[in-house]
Amino acid sequence: MEEKFRQEPSSLVKIVLFGPESTGKTTLSKQLASYYKTEWVPEYAREYLQNKWNEEQKTCEPHDLLPIAEGQIRSENNLSKTANRVLICDTDLLETKVYSEAYYIGHCDPVLEKYALTNTYDLYLLTYIDIPWEKDDLRDKPEEREQMFSYFKETLEKYTRNFVILKGDRKTRLQTAIQHIDKLLNHDQNKR
Repeated sequence: MEEKFRQEPSSLVKIVLFGPESTGKTTLSKQLASYYKTEWVPEYAREYLQNKWNEEQKTCEPHDLLPIAEGQIRSENNLSKTANRVLICDTDLLETKVYSEAYYIGHCDPVLEKYALTNTYDLYLLTYIDIPWEKDDLRDKPEEREQMFSYFKETLEKYTRNFVILKGDRKTRLQTAIQHIDKLLNHDQNKR
């Protein structure tokens, strides 16, 4: 049963866009995938929760987190098969863990936590809160952006993830991300 939360082995360089809501992760994911002519993994939670909102006018509940995690990793594993050298992930299970703890008083399902910590990525791109907030059906914490950013950063530090903070306009963020990804790709190439 738990196998459905595990990453399949891959030689790809895997990049995660990570950070609070409405900080440009999806936009940057698409830009990076286009630049590297590869796949990007959309945030499964957006589709799942938007459908729930449209059908029931309900937001995320604790029992939604495992289906969201399963859908996210299934999408990642599927797109890993057709990606070109690098895979851009518009979130990961560690982000789902952060939201679980932030919304449900520190609670995270043990299965979600296990795979959030064991699935691996080469680089996290932590998106800063210096772009304008965009409201939609699912976003609900515009006044808590600073606290959420701190929580995301502390999580990456706590679990010793390789990360870089992206600040500035879209062009600056894209250039910074490309510089760091190119270093990984060059390093990966030199190992072969």
